[in-house]
Amino acid sequence: MATRDHGDPGDAPSAPPPLTPVVDDTRPSAAEEARTIAASTNTGTLASLTATGDPWASFITYGLLGGAPVLCVSNLAEHGRNLAGDPRASIAIVAPATESDPLANSRITLAGEVEQPSGDELAAARQAHLDAVPAAKYYVDYSDFTLWVLRVQRVRWVGGYGRMDSATAQDYAAAEPDPVKPSSAGAVEHLNADHADALAAMARTLGGYPDTVSALCTGADRYGLDLKVTAERGIAYTRVGYAAPIDSLGELRKAAVELTHRARQG
Repeated sequence: MATRDHGDPGDAPSAPPPLTPVVDDTRPSAAEEARTIAASTNTGTLASLTATGDPWASFITYGLLGGAPVLCVSNLAEHGRNLAGDPRASIAIVAPATESDPLANSRITLAGEVEQPSGDELAAARQAHLDAVPAAKYYVDYSDFTLWVLRVQRVRWVGGYGRMDSATAQDYAAAEPDPVKPSSAGAVEHLNADHADALAAMARTLGGYPDTVSALCTGADRYGLDLKVTAERGIAYTRVGYAAPIDSLGELRKAAVELTHRARQG
C-alpha cells in the first residue's frame, strides 16, 4: 500500500503515541477509498472548459463502467458543448454525508479526458448509466444527448481533515469498492452500544494503548476497525485489523468476534 502524502488517524503519529506496537493497521488504499466513494452515489460536479478556456462547473449524474464515470449530456447544455470542444474534464464527487461538518466528509476528484464510447462499449456504457440513473431512460436515446466516458488519468482522495492522498489511474482501475464500509453504520453503532468492553480490550492489546480507559469504533471496512481511544494520557486514534479481509457486511460479526478473542487472549 502506498504511503499517504498527508496523515490520517491510522498512519500518522497519534497524540499521545502508542505505548506498544500496533499489531495490524492495514486499511484501504487511496485507490480503494476512491472507488468506494465513486460507487456510493450517482451525482457529482463536472468541471469542463469553455471555448475561451474558462473553467465551467456543472451538476451531473453518472454511472460507472468499471471505475470510469459515464455521463449522458445534452448537446445543448453549456457543459455538453464544452466537452465536444475540449475533452479535458474532471468530476468532484462527495460521499453521502456522515459528519455535520461538510469538510469532514470524504470526497474525490477524478480527472482525465472524455471520450464517446463505440462498439460493444457503447452498449455497456449506456446500460451502466441507466443502472445508476433510471430516469435517463426518457432521454438517453435522444439524438441531442451524447454518452461520454471519462478516461481517468488522475485521482485525488480526501477523507476529511488531514486525510488525503493521490492514486494512479492504473491503481484506481484495478481497485474495487469496499463491500463493508458503505453499509456499516448500523454495525458500528451496535459495537459501540453493546461491546464497549471488547473495543477497549482491542485498543489495549492490539491497538497499542495498554492504558486505554474506553474506546469507540468510528468506522469499519473490509480490513479492520478504526478506534477512537480515551487513554489515561489523552485522546488518540488507532486501528485494529481482522485476521483476514472480509468480503461482505455479513462477515463483520465473525471478524469482530475473532478480534475480541485475540484481544482478550493477549
